[in-house]
Amino acid sequence: METLSYKPIGVIHSPFRDVKGMPIQPAGAEGVVGSVEIEAEYAAGLKDIEGFSHIILIYHFHLSEGYSLEVKPFLDDQFHGVFATRAPTRPNAIGMSVVRLLTVQGRVMRDADVDIVDGTPLLDVKPYVPEFDVRKTKQIGWLSKTRCRVRDVRADERFR
Repeated sequence: METLSYKPIGVIHSPFRDVKGMPIQPAGAEGVVGSVEIEAEYAAGLKDIEGFSHIILIYHFHLSEGYSLEVKPFLDDQFHGVFATRAPTRPNAIGMSVVRLLTVQGRVMRDADVDIVDGTPLLDVKPYVPEFDVRKTKQIGWLSKTRCRVRDVRADERFR
């Protein structure tokens, strides 16, 4: 299979200097403010982004080392296949978060509900559009018994 490579388009800033103690999902990071700094060569791509209340940040889990095909996620004490989790220890260490867009000033976006470690390389930004992105689901697998805990659980160093 062909090898792919990506160049970061910016960097994500947050109050979290380390994985330990960080919220594990944006729902658990409600009110946490951060920013996204886009590289100057990509700044024109931000045109009209301020019209959206939420954006999707796609990023590289730069602190993740290696990967496991079975992991024990923060919200459970059982092992699951990595593709049935949002764990950072993935074959391609790519993460995504939906955050609230607060302001855009030049090439810097201030955002809220940030569950991302400071200094994370940004790969892409997409507008979040509920009519396009939200789907009714019938089941959410093993998370059905633990999803309400997401606001209370903080990351540890298990996946580093």
